[in-house]
Amino acid sequence: MASSSSPPPASRGARSSSSSSSSRASPQAAAPTPLPGSRRRRPTGLEAPRSPDEEEEEEEEEEESGPGADTDSGSDFERTLRSRDGKRAAHEAQGSRRGPKQLRKDNHSSDAQKSMRGGNLFEAVKLGKSIIESVLDEWLESYKEDHDLGFLELVNFLVQSCGHKGVVTYEMLKSLQNSHIIQQLTESFHENSADYPLSLSTPAWRRFRRGFCEVMAVLVHHTQYDVVYDEYLMDNLIALLTGMSDSQVRAFRHTSTLAAMKLMTGLMHVALSVSLQKDNSQRQYESERAKGLNRRAPEKLEELLEQHKEFQEKQKELENLMNAIFKGIFVHRYRDLVPEIRSICMEEMGQWMQHYSTSFLTDGYLKYVGWTLHDKQGEVRLKCLLTLQELYRNQEMASRMELFTSRFKERMVSMTLDKEPQVAVEAVRLLTLILQNMEDVLTDSDCESIFPLVYASSRPLAVAAGEFLYKKLWAPEGCARGDEKPCEGARAFLEQLLPFFMESEFHDHAAYLVDSLWDCAAHLLKDWQGITGLLLEEPPAEGFNDQQESALIMTLVASMRQATEGQPPIGRVSGKKTLTARERKIQAADRLRLTQHLIPLLPPLLAKFSADVEKVVPLLEAPRYLDLRLYSTGRLEKYLELLVAQLWNVVEKHTDKEVLETSARTLSALCCPELAFYSRVDSARSCFVDQLADKFQHEASELLQSSFVEEDVYSLAATLRRIAVFHSAHDLTPWGLFAPCTHLLRHAVDTGEVPKQVVIPAMTCSHFSLLWEVAHLSSSTSSGSLPSQVQLLDLKEKVTSFCSLCQSCLVDTDSDIQEQAFVLLSDLLLIFGPQLARRGQEVLQVLVCKAEPALQSQLAGFLMDHIFSHTEACEMDHEDKELQIEALHQRRSLLAGFCKLIVYGVVELSAASDVFKHYAKFYNDYGDIIKETLNRARQIDRTEWAHTLLLSLQQLLTQLLLEQGLAGIESSAFLEIRDLARRFSLLFGLHRLQYRSALVKLHKDGIKFAFEEPASPSSKLGLVNLPFLELLSEFSPRLLHPDKALLLSYLNTMSQAHASHQGELCWASVVVYRHSLSPPEDAAAPQPCSAAKKIPGSAAKRKRLDESSVLGSPTPSSSSRLQTPLLTSTALKGRPPLLILPAGPQESSSEPEFVHRVPPLDSQHSREACPSQSQQDGSGLGQRLDRLILMEETEDKQESTGEEEDGAEFME
Repeated sequence: MASSSSPPPASRGARSSSSSSSSRASPQAAAPTPLPGSRRRRPTGLEAPRSPDEEEEEEEEEEESGPGADTDSGSDFERTLRSRDGKRAAHEAQGSRRGPKQLRKDNHSSDAQKSMRGGNLFEAVKLGKSIIESVLDEWLESYKEDHDLGFLELVNFLVQSCGHKGVVTYEMLKSLQNSHIIQQLTESFHENSADYPLSLSTPAWRRFRRGFCEVMAVLVHHTQYDVVYDEYLMDNLIALLTGMSDSQVRAFRHTSTLAAMKLMTGLMHVALSVSLQKDNSQRQYESERAKGLNRRAPEKLEELLEQHKEFQEKQKELENLMNAIFKGIFVHRYRDLVPEIRSICMEEMGQWMQHYSTSFLTDGYLKYVGWTLHDKQGEVRLKCLLTLQELYRNQEMASRMELFTSRFKERMVSMTLDKEPQVAVEAVRLLTLILQNMEDVLTDSDCESIFPLVYASSRPLAVAAGEFLYKKLWAPEGCARGDEKPCEGARAFLEQLLPFFMESEFHDHAAYLVDSLWDCAAHLLKDWQGITGLLLEEPPAEGFNDQQESALIMTLVASMRQATEGQPPIGRVSGKKTLTARERKIQAADRLRLTQHLIPLLPPLLAKFSADVEKVVPLLEAPRYLDLRLYSTGRLEKYLELLVAQLWNVVEKHTDKEVLETSARTLSALCCPELAFYSRVDSARSCFVDQLADKFQHEASELLQSSFVEEDVYSLAATLRRIAVFHSAHDLTPWGLFAPCTHLLRHAVDTGEVPKQVVIPAMTCSHFSLLWEVAHLSSSTSSGSLPSQVQLLDLKEKVTSFCSLCQSCLVDTDSDIQEQAFVLLSDLLLIFGPQLARRGQEVLQVLVCKAEPALQSQLAGFLMDHIFSHTEACEMDHEDKELQIEALHQRRSLLAGFCKLIVYGVVELSAASDVFKHYAKFYNDYGDIIKETLNRARQIDRTEWAHTLLLSLQQLLTQLLLEQGLAGIESSAFLEIRDLARRFSLLFGLHRLQYRSALVKLHKDGIKFAFEEPASPSSKLGLVNLPFLELLSEFSPRLLHPDKALLLSYLNTMSQAHASHQGELCWASVVVYRHSLSPPEDAAAPQPCSAAKKIPGSAAKRKRLDESSVLGSPTPSSSSRLQTPLLTSTALKGRPPLLILPAGPQESSSEPEFVHRVPPLDSQHSREACPSQSQQDGSGLGQRLDRLILMEETEDKQESTGEEEDGAEFME
């Protein structure tokens, strides 16, 4: 992207003493190219990394500037203060209306103090916007009286706006350069917080930010006719802001950049006004010159020429000021390290381009926006996109951005997948404007990358993509067909939409597509008259095939749902939660119009498409979106009878589960007792169920008496499937279907002759029959009518017999029957569990069922065979992956059913060991379910929960030893078990007192298991369970120090009792476990130059901190085969040791005994005794360790309260 280059000015923002018109260049020609000096300026570390495109562009600009181009050192702004007197003298000689003013020290004292504070402006901005203009008018009057004092007040206002407490004095302003003033302010900026006014987000400071921006705008507006050209205010202000924007202090950079950008925006508006006035004077001059000599007025021509020259000079003056701000501040701060500063630059640049496009809407300025599209912060990228949207919204401006569009189009398209949701939304909206206002810019490949976003889970993104799709598919044709009728327009739109929907890979997501298009194409999607007419048209329209009919029906039902419910589909996130009154009114009107139109047409639609499953399922859902009361209020009962008849017709034709479930739900909606026509629909339902029940009774009796013929089996299975599905939504207990179904199941269990097509629906039907009966009893109990004991015992007997049948089916050879039996058993045990007799339902206590141990073992066996035994395939095609995902969902449902039995106390907590032991191995598939079960079980009983964890580890180790023997201890499988133990230990949390008893019991039971004798007295294997102690060592860090000592004593006792079984491999595990319970090896020696603490456990912790942090030595648990370390002693140089360790082994010594043996040392005496060591440690790691020691001492003091008194009772 090329841009014209021009010689840089002598200084940023400050003019030389020569004519301003010759030294300043227009922003259109010079501003796009950054100054060479600005690129070579001293690095401050505040700029963000630049993109490769940006660096390449700047290298091209350096080549265009030439080797002899002048450079800018970046500090020439300060020189302008030195030349103020000469400029003012020259200005006075030219007839300026500001007369000379003698400054006297005594007269300036009070005014200077007032101006030093700058409080009037700052307080006015804090109070609100209403008084800003009046205060600025007062300031302007004071400035005209004395430029220096007025400017000083403005400077202190900026300093206060940065959050600085200091002030700039009059003497500093007159005697120091800007760099020195800013340096002094920086050195005195000792604030306790990093916050400053512009960084605060409270309402008061947000108002201050708006007021601060208003001050800059009003300042330029009120001075646009005189003061802005006085060569003092703007020059000094720009010089000061440039210096502050280069500061290391974020508050200075942020505040000065915002002020400078708002100042330039104000100057841009003034320059635009001057440009219009100049053009008007030029036209007037040309018009006057075009007159004849007799009518021409020479005086007027001369006056117009002078006006034109004056406007030219003002325009050059303003362009030079804007050029100084742009090159001195913008080109450095647009890549500042702070995202807010970069956002300000991009936002204001958009204002310049939008309002003064003749000068700023060029490739030289647009490139900065394009580069910043790659910014790492989402808020900066968002500002760039919003800036570009305002430009592309104007077709004339968009036509001037062809080069920029071709250069950065790829980046804009890729931003539709931005990680920030709002950035992605605005990127799609930007591309929609490009599609609308620029022809043939976006290729088909670009559009195809945006189209799938209509199925996105984020609704704002999907809506933006839907608008893009609507503009692409329909807007051009819609504009050309403006004279067509609405129905014809909807048909044309659907002709474009349906192929897109069919070609996409999301054929079942019509609801998501309709929701995406609803905001822009609702008037076309709600043309239900045109859609139903297209469906019922005979013969079908040309080119309207079967797939398009299915897609159109799904679109019709999705539009009905969207119009009547107004909620996005499941899984799509929407920030809107409630509907407004206007939206609810529109929704009610749409529902009424839809009902009136569709009630007469729904029966013929069902009749036409009743044979097609894919088409009839969405049509069966349609009545649920209608206002069913209109059947009775509108005298439309005949259409209701037709609808019910077609519903039975569909049920008789199909045995598909989805069709039957949809039909049952629709019939349930029609059978609502609150509707006036309930009796009619209920009578029709009874007739239909009578037919099904009679048919089932007849076919079942015949098959039980004779052999199961394939044709008869199919008929019975279809009938049973219909009854089972309808039984789930309707109460069919009056027909007494439980007895024949259980009779079939009993025959299947005894003989095995009944096929699974009959067994599975029979089990389901019996299950729902029991659920309806218990629902009746529960509702009658809640209403105060207690059930009789006969009813309760009869239901109890049914539940027991059915559970026995399902338990028998768990061992069936067919896996589908086993899964169905497992699901029904899990549900029944949960419903008839202990919670059935709670909350005022104590009379139902007789119905509570308990899982027997045999049943629990069978359920656990099912888990092992069907949940934790599958293997993952490495390479599969697309269909196999889909099947595997479905199978994974099914397995997760089965596991969740069993885990609910654990959580609700239906099965014993120890049964959870069959689930917990697979936590690590199957973490990717079931990790969330098992973890939630672990957390819930921990809340039930901590001790029993800890015992279950121990049982899980015992089962895994026993299985490993049975499969691999003692060699398995060296395998990776043992490391996996140890990793599981580590994960279990993390579940105990940081509150060790809460889990004290549970942990001690876990360790004690684990030690007993490790030292169990072999079952056979003649066995020569020895203590094979000793490696279990390595798993226990993972739980040792959670123990309290007194408990460690007691457990260590218990371990030594058990070791001595089994001393005859010592072996190298097994007893290495004992060493590892002993080290996890023992204090560090040299904890018996006090630390040099440190005070010994009287609190039990603190010495060990302090020693452990020193070893782990300073020496970096591994812990004993880091290896399974550690040799016994040698005991060492540390002593100070030149001092006798404080304590002589005994020569014997020290593993069995406890920490409390050591603490009592060591005499306490005075802290002050220790520091005096070792001054060199204290100084050496105090500056580095020692200070951090001291803080950690103090923290641990406080924790130990809380935990050790009463530990010595009651510690022994945990081992009893």
